[in-house]
Amino acid sequence: MPPRNPVRRGRFAPSPTGPLHPGSLLAAFGSWLLARHAGGEWWIRVEDLDPPREQPGAIERQLRTLQAFGFESDGPILYQSARDAAYRDALGRLLASGAAFECWCSRADLADNGGLHHACVTGPQAGRTPAVRLRVPQGQVVAFDDAIQGRVTQDVGREVGDVVLRRADGFWAYQLAVVVDDAAQGITDVVRGADLLDSTPRQILLQRALGLPTPDYAHLPLIVDADGRKLSKSMDAAPIDDAAAPLPALRWAWRALGQDPAALEACTDVAGTLAAALAGFSPSRVPSESVAMHNTGVAIAP
Repeated sequence: MPPRNPVRRGRFAPSPTGPLHPGSLLAAFGSWLLARHAGGEWWIRVEDLDPPREQPGAIERQLRTLQAFGFESDGPILYQSARDAAYRDALGRLLASGAAFECWCSRADLADNGGLHHACVTGPQAGRTPAVRLRVPQGQVVAFDDAIQGRVTQDVGREVGDVVLRRADGFWAYQLAVVVDDAAQGITDVVRGADLLDSTPRQILLQRALGLPTPDYAHLPLIVDADGRKLSKSMDAAPIDDAAAPLPALRWAWRALGQDPAALEACTDVAGTLAAALAGFSPSRVPSESVAMHNTGVAIAP
């Protein structure tokens, strides 16, 4: 296993499927604060692995929005679309070791098992490209300590099954790419939304299979609408307007992270707001429960 990066390093990894939303701002601000609080670096990664879902110009707008809010990467921005060789190398190692295998099963084939793959129900199919899966044996349980959510335990074998690493359509799966890139970028602290909490055990399994370090994890509260739905899946998920004054949005995100509103009241510009936020930040106050989006003060695009 390669040595763990001695420098604390966090990251924010948007996908270019549209403009940033308030939940994205919370994830960016929270990951930036936790990285800076630890005296570490904060990097940006572009997770552009799913062309059918991407919107033209989205990443340029996302980066412009981040810059308007004072968030700039401490290292070179990594684009996953340029990482094909690294993913192929990792997949080849997993196949060679027997940790991964080719699979011709379709979603319809797995319907009777709730979509979970525990064993192939069909063999090679003429004219069909196989997916590649990580082999997850029955009884495979993973436990880890999340800095915000506490102790997390998942029976990956029973609840998830064999994990897709490369899809049948040829696109790389998120689970493989994120593990390979966290290691390549020396990420020591993964801070992201709690919607990805149940992905972490399968990523830890993949790190072990590849002999890669396991970062520390912290999963921030989700932003939900009045009906309790994740905001990005709600009709209320209006994008952040990067042309508007960012201070009200930063103050809202600060409150959503459980911090003292008074710490930012006197700030009049972005740089001063971020400096005051870093000085007053208390990680122990970050809530584990979802945050309802009411009276956010977040400026949204018309």
